[in-house]
Amino acid sequence: MPRLLLSLVLLLCPMIAQAVPVSSAFPGAEMRGEATLRFLGLPLYQARLYTPAGRALDWQEDMALELTYLRRLSETDLVEATLREFSRTGGPLPLRDQLLNCYDDVGRGDRYLAVSNGPDEVLFSRNGQRMCALSHPRIKQRFMAIFLGDDTRSPSFTRRLRGQ
Repeated sequence: MPRLLLSLVLLLCPMIAQAVPVSSAFPGAEMRGEATLRFLGLPLYQARLYTPAGRALDWQEDMALELTYLRRLSETDLVEATLREFSRTGGPLPLRDQLLNCYDDVGRGDRYLAVSNGPDEVLFSRNGQRMCALSHPRIKQRFMAIFLGDDTRSPSFTRRLRGQ
């Protein structure tokens, strides 16, 4: 019996560890959907969308997006990819310096959590440690639309992430 209990605890610990940062950064949020983004068949990251009480995505409400990386990516790769997606989905934004403060190199298992704070701010944490606040008019919509918008690079990924 003790072995069974220990096995259950060990199996549940990763889920508990992941839930703590989201619940403390975004009280009342529940996971709405999850998806794994692949590039040329290789998994890059697993994404989870959290919304108030797990409700359907509503752009008027705050939300949280958690990315768990499945491979190494450099800070430069993350910044440049974000800037390219801003340009592709609505025009360039002058946010390179802010993004450099928000991103670091990532490796397998590293987690970023982006939590919107109204329409003009997104708060970033990496592995449970606060990194920065990205501030710009309508930044919630612009940043989250990279993953959740109607014009993403992978509509099937977006549907799964939205819980559809």
